Amino acid sequence: MLHTILDRYIFRELLSPFCISLGALCFVMLTKELLRLVELLVTKGIGFLSVLKVFAHLLPSFLVLTLPIAGIIASITAFGRLSLDKELVAMRAAGFSLLRLSQPVFLFAALVCGLTLIMAQYGQPWSNVNMKKVALNLLRDELVLELDRGVFNEAIPKMVIYVPDAQEGRDNRGIFVADERNPADPRIIVAQQYQVMTDPASSQVALRLMNGVIHSRPQNAEEYQKISFAAYDLKLSINASLYGAEERTPMDVIRAKLESTGWTDTNALRRMMEYYKDLAFPAASLVFCILGVPVGIVSKRSGSIGGFAVGVLVVIAYYVLNVACEFLVTTLWISPFAGAWLPNVVFTIVTIFWFYRVSRQ
Repeated sequence: MLHTILDRYIFRELLSPFCISLGALCFVMLTKELLRLVELLVTKGIGFLSVLKVFAHLLPSFLVLTLPIAGIIASITAFGRLSLDKELVAMRAAGFSLLRLSQPVFLFAALVCGLTLIMAQYGQPWSNVNMKKVALNLLRDELVLELDRGVFNEAIPKMVIYVPDAQEGRDNRGIFVADERNPADPRIIVAQQYQVMTDPASSQVALRLMNGVIHSRPQNAEEYQKISFAAYDLKLSINASLYGAEERTPMDVIRAKLESTGWTDTNALRRMMEYYKDLAFPAASLVFCILGVPVGIVSKRSGSIGGFAVGVLVVIAYYVLNVACEFLVTTLWISPFAGAWLPNVVFTIVTIFWFYRVSRQ
């Protein structure tokens, strides 16, 4: 019965700093996107539900990075407090070894590792695919609701739209469009009036321009064209590939490219290493949580803020080691598999050695 109570007590000590640090890390990573979404919500009139959808689709990508960091911060903070308050000394005096006291940490590490693996294998791909649809809907709503007046709007890549400030009784009067989507035929369009049109069936957006002029210069620099029009429909091609996440190259394609180049293509080697990291990084969260036990005991006077700082430093060291391994892969010193898993091997050795030393004290 004592073992069960003790395990629950240590597990609860892990949950509180884990949730706090996870929330803080996600907030920090969402700050940049948060400012843009608040702008859309306040100035553009984008629906609150659309903003929540964006948050939901961004979270899986952020959780893959923040879960391992929050795991090591939780274990460092929990065992640092237990050691500072002499509770760990009392447990050891009662005959519990550090390995026995770490059993709740092993369960906690397994849960963090499993959740990170789910997010990396299923959550992140789901987010990348569905984020395209959400981005297209937001872009379409931004164009339909209102174009910013007095500023250069660049919602469409390689197209700048400028609408002058509204005057009394002159809404939707005057528009300037610089269209460089076709590099061979860039165009400047100026019109007196415009109207935004949408086609819900095809999810397309178009600008109907009235009483304007099209200025174009073909590839020949000596040529210049000026076309006047009474009405002109300018289609705004909203391509999913321009706004969604970049599709990953299949492993078979990467392997075929490497075999054709004699395994010397650095870009393909880097891409293959990324595939192996899909399993290596979630496995690193397992090592991080266990590493936090000896680190927390050694740095027991650091407190919660100190535990956060030490945890971030450990992750930075892991990241630097990953960069070094990527360099070794691209310079053909080691294979992509070794480059992805070598940081985990190094941290596992350090964890076992440090854990053994602290348990012998």
